[in-house]
Amino acid sequence: MTLQELQKQVLKLPMSQRWLLVQTLLESIQQETQPVSNKGNLSRLCGIAKGTLHNNSVAKSLP
Repeated sequence: MTLQELQKQVLKLPMSQRWLLVQTLLESIQQETQPVSNKGNLSRLCGIAKGTLHNNSVAKSLP
């Protein structure tokens, strides 16, 4: 089926089914476009920040 044929078929669907299709398409696009590596980097940075904050508070409490 070509894209044009698919588009014609989609337009024949009831509106509620077209909205479900839109939602499904958006979710799939979001999954494909979200950078996976950034999540890992962010987690590592948060871990580093927590360790730094903890080390600074321990150092300040020492005589």
